[in-house]
Amino acid sequence: MISSYLEHLGRFVLWQRNVYSKPENWRMYYKEFVRQLYDIGIGSLPIIALISVFLGAVTVIQFYYQMEGTLIPPYYIGYIVRDMTIIELAPTFTCLVLAGKVGSNIASEIGGMRQKEHIDAMEIMGVNTSAYLVMPKVLAALFIIPMLVCLSALISIMGGYLASVPTGLFTSAEYILGLRSFFIPYNVFMMFVKAVVFAFILTSVPAYQGYFVKGGSIELGAASTRAVVFSDILILLADYLIALVLTA
Repeated sequence: MISSYLEHLGRFVLWQRNVYSKPENWRMYYKEFVRQLYDIGIGSLPIIALISVFLGAVTVIQFYYQMEGTLIPPYYIGYIVRDMTIIELAPTFTCLVLAGKVGSNIASEIGGMRQKEHIDAMEIMGVNTSAYLVMPKVLAALFIIPMLVCLSALISIMGGYLASVPTGLFTSAEYILGLRSFFIPYNVFMMFVKAVVFAFILTSVPAYQGYFVKGGSIELGAASTRAVVFSDILILLADYLIALVLTA
């Protein structure tokens, strides 16, 4: 099993040279880049917004439950929600969700083209299919996913406000005071570093699984499943390593 994983890792690394080669037709690549921006960005907005609202709301309620009856001032909840959202919840949960939504779609799309021999036909016409099918997706993800993560953080903070202030847990002034207290700009930098790394993982790993799929529909389904599972595992591993390095 270990040798199989190492074989796939080596193939993936060597494959990157073909993926990031010079485009044959810049206009064609640009059109595909714009299409991927729409699919990944606009197509993912509703689910990201919904999850982000409840992330903020649940975080506020859980911390209020833990801190109730203690001597910690209520405005600390706003401070905790802000930092947890920026550092961990927004980038990690957003990209885990996108790994399931976007990753499975990429693996299925490229894998279907492989099975229907569309990739072979494109290669006969002189198209570098590794670059054309993968590079626009990765670049679009690197561009749009940090924006989605930033939006997720903002919506989560708003969700925490909606779950606390209208319900009478504490006042609007206390929540806003917490949001404005002890702010460290470096945390935002950490959020964007995670977003960029996770964006690369959740697009390149599914693309690899789809591009090298063999067999029929059963194998394609298995490749889509592996794409999501491996992407989630690598995102969590990268989350730990980034936190270890950037907070050392």
